[in-house]
Amino acid sequence: MTAFVNEPTLELRRAAERERLTQALAELDADLPLRFAVRIGGDRRDGDDLVSTDPARPDRLVAVGPAATEEEARVAVRVAAAAAPAWSRTPVAERAAALQRAAAWLRERRPRLAALCVRETAKPWPEADADVCEAIDFLEFYAREAVALDAGPALLQVPGERNALRYVARGVVAVVAPWNFPIAIPMGMVAAALATGNAVVLKPAEQSPGCGAVVVDALRAAGVPDDVLALVPGDGAIGAALVGDPGVHAVAFTGSSAVGLEILRTAATVAAGQRHLKHCVIEMGGKNCVIVDSDADLDDAVPGIVRSAFPYAGQKCSAAGRVLVHEAVHDALLERLAGAVEVLQVGPADAFGTDVPPVVEREARERLERLVAEAGAAGRISARHAAVPDDGHYVAPTLLSDLPADAAILHEEVFGPVLTVEPVAGVEEACDRVDALPFALTGGLFSRDPRTVARVVERSPVGNLYVNRPITGAMVGRQPFGGNRLSGTGTKAGGPDYLRHFVEPRVVTESTIRHGLVVPGA
Repeated sequence: MTAFVNEPTLELRRAAERERLTQALAELDADLPLRFAVRIGGDRRDGDDLVSTDPARPDRLVAVGPAATEEEARVAVRVAAAAAPAWSRTPVAERAAALQRAAAWLRERRPRLAALCVRETAKPWPEADADVCEAIDFLEFYAREAVALDAGPALLQVPGERNALRYVARGVVAVVAPWNFPIAIPMGMVAAALATGNAVVLKPAEQSPGCGAVVVDALRAAGVPDDVLALVPGDGAIGAALVGDPGVHAVAFTGSSAVGLEILRTAATVAAGQRHLKHCVIEMGGKNCVIVDSDADLDDAVPGIVRSAFPYAGQKCSAAGRVLVHEAVHDALLERLAGAVEVLQVGPADAFGTDVPPVVEREARERLERLVAEAGAAGRISARHAAVPDDGHYVAPTLLSDLPADAAILHEEVFGPVLTVEPVAGVEEACDRVDALPFALTGGLFSRDPRTVARVVERSPVGNLYVNRPITGAMVGRQPFGGNRLSGTGTKAGGPDYLRHFVEPRVVTESTIRHGLVVPGA
């Protein structure tokens, strides 16, 4: 197996690449709505009670299929449990090869899959293409990591004794996925579980079932047995049924803090007859701060902050929500950020120049508008995009300042195109404010002083700290991603330790001092 390298994203400045994506979108539109199904083992049930729509044009259906029932979730777990032992005994090289074939399947369909992300989740072209690339990266990276993990580490050996440590699949993994990285994140969690020999039941987000079905299509086409990977689209009740099922051995979840904490509570309950503890891989939200010191290069900081906060309408758990800027440069930074916010391009995701697309659904738009109205009344709206399209779930990019310290927007995850700016007396005060937050996912620093960088690195509790660059865009194998505190269980997707969460370590110690041999048949 060759060394891992990241899948290169498309160079969208080239007209030929843009034309290729435009053609793929036209072909996808001609096929809409796509059909997905409940898929358990070799069975398939169709239906039409769960739909996804285009956030830019809510009257356009993107995907139609059935909502799984709780009984189907239970059946899916039973089928997966029956198939798990054989899959775990499949040589790791064969499991890894299946993941690599799935990566090839995605490569062959990159433009169409990016177009699906555009339509179903309003992900602008650069982010949509990167989403597919990240899914490919997860497959390729975990294929290699699984082979390395299977070899086991070297243990201390002494005369007369042989010690071995091996990693064994846990059993059935329930994957409860988000909509904002509609192919990449579910593919990453599913691929990690499969690579290490587990069976998987996937519940994609109800906003992106079409993308979720792609994950199963790719892996089954690559040779993952039908019984080993099930698809149960539906709402939160299906996720809750999976988490509570005693046949599930591990839960991999990415989403809101409220749901993540509920999963942890449910998973901690041992049902009658259950003989294992459920292991949880939980990635939740953040309140991500960017610190700007007095010596920062504002020509660098302003575009870096804007790119951290507003692309994809701020709907990334890693997105910046709060800027803590040294009071000496506060006014200058605020003025320049305001100018940058006012010229952001707001529009549909399929327009190549769009910076800020609609948010994913009407409920999100209404929540954000209430939040901005409340914050604006308590503080000051320093900039707000003048006009957004009438149709679609658009929220105007907004910059807020002069907020009271107890304003909710300074402490809660916003998950929208909204950024706040606060003056601080210095970096120490900024670190104090970061340290007071319950979240610790991502953070940023703009400073030209190596001593300041070292001090912030020492004090920062976040899982991913970025210095003098945007704080989103973690790459598989380069920036293992995941948060601390109430942002997650500290697992690092795309990193060297991630697969260990899907296996049990087992040690065998054998005496090699023989006292005679048993001769078969004697």
